Amino acid sequence: MKWLALVLLLANAALWLYGDTFVPERIAIVSEQQVLPRVADLKTDAPVTEEKQPPPPQPRLGQVEPVAVPDDPEPQLYCVRLGWFETAESARDAYRSLGSPGMAYEVLEEERELSPLHWVIIPPQPEDRAQVLFQDLQRRGIDAYLVRRGENKNAISLGLFESEQAAEEVLAEKKRQNLNAILANFPRNQISYALVFEDELVPDSGSVEAAESEYAGDFDLVEISRCEGVATAPENP
Repeated sequence: MKWLALVLLLANAALWLYGDTFVPERIAIVSEQQVLPRVADLKTDAPVTEEKQPPPPQPRLGQVEPVAVPDDPEPQLYCVRLGWFETAESARDAYRSLGSPGMAYEVLEEERELSPLHWVIIPPQPEDRAQVLFQDLQRRGIDAYLVRRGENKNAISLGLFESEQAAEEVLAEKKRQNLNAILANFPRNQISYALVFEDELVPDSGSVEAAESEYAGDFDLVEISRCEGVATAPENP
């Protein structure tokens, strides 16, 4: 038994020597504490790309972005001129019937030229002949008028007409009666009154056009424009 134990001991020693000779050199393990390099110390051959900015956030479904709403335009002062009226009092009544708009109003008296009348006359002639002819027309029952003043003095008027057609029909009738009548224009002017007042309207909103359309149904003259003031001596509403 002693010999057997001795043999085994020698065999183990031989194996240890054999393995230490032919096995590759063992790698030594470094035990010192290692420090990782900083990012700035690293070098790379790849091109540096610019960092992209994230896209702007998109509105979520059902979310409405606020829209800037322009301020409402301010009303401005407008001058309203309406006509025509036969008397100043009728113009004042019209202002009150409109609800007395504005802070001041004025009634203006104006002499305006109207369309001439169509005049059927027998031209001027010497006074004695015009007097004889006029008396003859009266005896015959013809409506006539002897002009006694003006540039048509001693003419005989046979009628004034607004309608040119009506005047031409009367002229044809007088010629059938062997009267030397002609057709002339009779100029005329008329004193009328206009109502002027201030009102606040919003430009470019349709309010000016709406006011013009509304007044046009009741007045022959409708003028609406911007103004600084209406009357030099305004009347109280």
